[in-house]
Amino acid sequence: MKQRLQFFGAAPEIMKAVSALNKAVDECGLEASLLHLVKLRASQINGCSYCVEMHSREARHDGETEQRLYLVSAWKESPLFSERERAAFAWTDVVTKIADSGVPDDLYAKTLGHFSEEELVKLSVAIGMINTWNRLCVPFHAIHPVAAAKAA
Repeated sequence: MKQRLQFFGAAPEIMKAVSALNKAVDECGLEASLLHLVKLRASQINGCSYCVEMHSREARHDGETEQRLYLVSAWKESPLFSERERAAFAWTDVVTKIADSGVPDDLYAKTLGHFSEEELVKLSVAIGMINTWNRLCVPFHAIHPVAAAKAA
């Protein structure tokens, strides 16, 4: 697949702001392992192979197991995730697909059982951030890390 455009070069000022928000998310205080899993899950939903590969690789680098990474797509069936991670996945699924049914009151209440209000805002911004990256990488055909390595 050929890259359609290089979004950093096409709109450097807005991409500088996107990168600053991304840095703020990464440094917001939520567990890095949780952020990796949330980014991976949203990218799976959005079909962004660039981000699925990147966040899987980064999670492995930071100590995540292959088995847990394989099972992110089937998190509802897997016993390998904590209740906090499962709450984050449920929140990620609904927020990423927000047009389908909004965010039900019961999910909101259940998620607050695992995250403080501040953490839930941070988690929601993290989900919004990865959705922004997915919405840049998918339509503009970001050069996939695997394809780039193959070409080299």
